[in-house]
Amino acid sequence: MKIRVLVSLKPGVLDPQGRAVHHALEGLGFESVEDVRIGRTVELDVADGTSDEALDEMCRKLLANTVIENYRIEKVG
Repeated sequence: MKIRVLVSLKPGVLDPQGRAVHHALEGLGFESVEDVRIGRTVELDVADGTSDEALDEMCRKLLANTVIENYRIEKVG
């Protein structure tokens, strides 16, 4: 089973990488961009019987820093 975990910074957490990309886009003439937040995607291939609880535990223990990040788990295909 393919799993995609989308990790993003929580609202209010500073995102210097997103700010740099926003500044660069403005410099390239893309004035319509109002904000940029950078996140990451983690793709996993797990056994079909892997429970939602186990996936959530993987995220909480390793894949996301729950103090400053949110995550969303998607089952692909």
